[in-house]
Amino acid sequence: MAKTGFIQEFKDFALKGNVMDMAVGVIIGGAFGKIVTSVVNNIIMPPIGVLTGGMDFTKLSYTLKEAEGEAEAVTLNYGQFIQDVVDFLIIAFCIFLMVKAIAKLSRKKAEEPAPAAAPEPSAEEKLLTEIRDLLKDKK
Repeated sequence: MAKTGFIQEFKDFALKGNVMDMAVGVIIGGAFGKIVTSVVNNIIMPPIGVLTGGMDFTKLSYTLKEAEGEAEAVTLNYGQFIQDVVDFLIIAFCIFLMVKAIAKLSRKKAEEPAPAAAPEPSAEEKLLTEIRDLLKDKK
């Protein structure tokens, strides 16, 4: 019986709107990350490499220990790190723009005036309504 309650709790949690929205966001974010990585690797970094004398940032590294026999060299690949930082900055900037746009839309929605409530009838209208109702009851 406890198992059924646990399963039901999990089902309720998993099917909430926020969880589903988050799952869609993670999937789209992963795809967006690949696009940004491609833009950085194939469009942004090549011109920067040309400006810096044909340098390929992904190949920049510092050798900590030279290769010996079968063991490969131990390197600190700071060029790849630079490329990853550029990726991050572009993704962070895009997310900033999206959050800013959503906040602006939310503010516009909040600023929209609520529909005006019907004005309350005047004292004369209330009195006339009571008289009308009394006359209906007399018939």
